Amino acid sequence: MRITPLDIQQKQFPSRFRGFDMEEVDSFLELIREEMEELLRENANLREEARRFEKQLKEYKNMELTLRDTLVKTQELVEEYKTTAKKDAELVRKEAELQADEIVKDAQHKVVKIHEDITDLKGIRRHFKEEVRRLIESHLGMLEFDREREDATPDEA
Repeated sequence: MRITPLDIQQKQFPSRFRGFDMEEVDSFLELIREEMEELLRENANLREEARRFEKQLKEYKNMELTLRDTLVKTQELVEEYKTTAKKDAELVRKEAELQADEIVKDAQHKVVKIHEDITDLKGIRRHFKEEVRRLIESHLGMLEFDREREDATPDEA
């Protein structure tokens, strides 16, 4: 059974012959009642404070869980970004290699074409020299023919 301050205040003691001083007993009981009321108020305040602390602790634990989840998700995103960046870099590298191969092939085709053009130009030059030589020989032959004709015919003038 719990005793309340009101129980202490209302407690009556039967008087007996040569018993206690009733005023002293009443004042002592009043003092105990006041102390008990103070302890009960303090106890209620401490319980309320404990409830607040438990609630705050629960909120902090929720915040901790949220922060852990956020940290894990952030780490997963970072890993995903790294993986994506590596894939993108690899793709860019492969594209650059393909472009470089195309440029090299194009340059090789141009070199081959230039060599073919040089060969063609050498052939044209050789042909042109032959034509010039034939033309010169033909003209020399005509000059020789004219000189022989002139030498063979007496001057009429």
